Amino acid sequence: MKQAFAATARGLRTFTSDVAEGFFEVTHNGFALLGLATVFAVLALAARPDLRQSGEEQLMGWLQARKPPAEPTIDLEPTAIDRTTAASPHELPKPQAAVAYWLSKKYRVAVEPLSVLVSEAFELGKRSKLDPTLILAIVAVESSFNPFAQSQVGAQGLMQVMTRVHGEKYESAGGTLTAFDPVTNMRVGVKVLQECIARAGSLEGGLRTTGVANLPDDGGYGAR
Repeated sequence: MKQAFAATARGLRTFTSDVAEGFFEVTHNGFALLGLATVFAVLALAARPDLRQSGEEQLMGWLQARKPPAEPTIDLEPTAIDRTTAASPHELPKPQAAVAYWLSKKYRVAVEPLSVLVSEAFELGKRSKLDPTLILAIVAVESSFNPFAQSQVGAQGLMQVMTRVHGEKYESAGGTLTAFDPVTNMRVGVKVLQECIARAGSLEGGLRTTGVANLPDDGGYGAR
C-alpha cells in the first residue's frame, strides 16, 4: 500500500514538473515570437515610410474617434475693454479720487466705474458752470449710481432722464438706447438740468423742475 502511495506521489510530482516546464517553454517561445514580430515590424516600417505614415494616420484617427467631446466654450472679445466704463482711481487727481472712494463706500459700488463718473462730472462741471458734486448728488438721489435704473414713469439711467421726452438729445450719440450708457446719460442729464435752471431762473427752481415736475413742494428733493 505504501509503495502504491509513493508511486502515485512520484507520478504527480513528475506530472506537475512536466506541466510547469511546458508552460515555461510555451511562454518563453511566445515572448520570443512577440519580440521577433516587433523587430520585423520595426524593420518593415523603417524600410517602408509610407506604411509608417499610414499606420500613424490610422492610429490618430482611432484616438480622435474615441476622444471625449470638448465642452462648449464662451469666447470673449479682446475689444471688450473699449466698452468698459471703468478706470483706476489712482489715475484721478487726489480730490476726485477721494470723492470716488467715498461714494464707493456709501453706495456699495465698485470704485473703478465710479472713477469714470467722477472724472466726467468734474469735466461737465467746468463746461456747464455747475458744481460737479451737485451733478454726482443728483445721480445719487435719482439712481444710486445704477446705470440701468428705470422709474415707473419711464425715467431712465443714472440721472433718470425721461427718454421719451428728451429722445432727440440722444440722437448724436446713436439713439435712445444710449440712455443706458452712464457717461452719455450724465451728459444728457446735465443738458436737461441746464434747461430747467434757465427756465426757472435759479438753481433751486431748476432742481425742483428736474426732480418733481415743478410742483410747489419738492418733497425735500433740492435739500437732498
